[in-house]
Amino acid sequence: MTIPDQIRALEELAAIDADLKILDDQLAQERTALEGLKSSLKRLDDKLAADRAQFALFEKSRNEFIGEVRTLTGQIEHSRDKMNRARNERETNAAQRELEELRKLVRDREQDATRVTTDAEALKVQIDATDKEAQVIREQLGSTEGSANARIAEVEAKRGEEQAKRDVAQKNLPPALFRRYENVRAKKGTGIAQTTDGTCRACHMALPPQLFHRLRREPLLEQCPSCFRIIYFVPPPAANPA
Repeated sequence: MTIPDQIRALEELAAIDADLKILDDQLAQERTALEGLKSSLKRLDDKLAADRAQFALFEKSRNEFIGEVRTLTGQIEHSRDKMNRARNERETNAAQRELEELRKLVRDREQDATRVTTDAEALKVQIDATDKEAQVIREQLGSTEGSANARIAEVEAKRGEEQAKRDVAQKNLPPALFRRYENVRAKKGTGIAQTTDGTCRACHMALPPQLFHRLRREPLLEQCPSCFRIIYFVPPPAANPA
């Protein structure tokens, strides 16, 4: 395989790789957008589940505090009866202390019930806001997921076609040259570069004069000393006679 043939094969392979990169970027963009919506929806759904579980605990605690208040209120009535039936000062004082303790417990439980109710109401507002936000994303996902998946499938099909072309183009290169191309491409993103005026078109660095003259004299495949891409000479376009 002559050097000009190798150059043509490298250019074909590089063109295919450029197309593959465009397709890969499209796939990444579509998938990132879709996964971003799904991730946001999952985060909101997880938050809703946690907040609703906490709201249920608030409701349970509030009901328990209200139940305790009712029980304590009954005990207060019983303590009043005991105080009314007291036969001496000692029994009256004992009943009075019991009554005061019960009243304090009632106040504490009422405060607890009020605090939990306030927390529950604030959490309910937060739950409603989160639910609305999640609903917006669900609608957005529902309206875009089908078309996004169709675009992804279309791009994947094109990518498969380009990959098949690449497999064929690869066979047109000597194995050692292909490995060299792949090593550079993996590090730099592209594997080849051209020069017309002594400057590498990929990294825009000047080539050593001796290397440039050698490339101009005959078809050669060398490496740019700056970026290490496979470099070759391309004559400048012919001047317009006009």
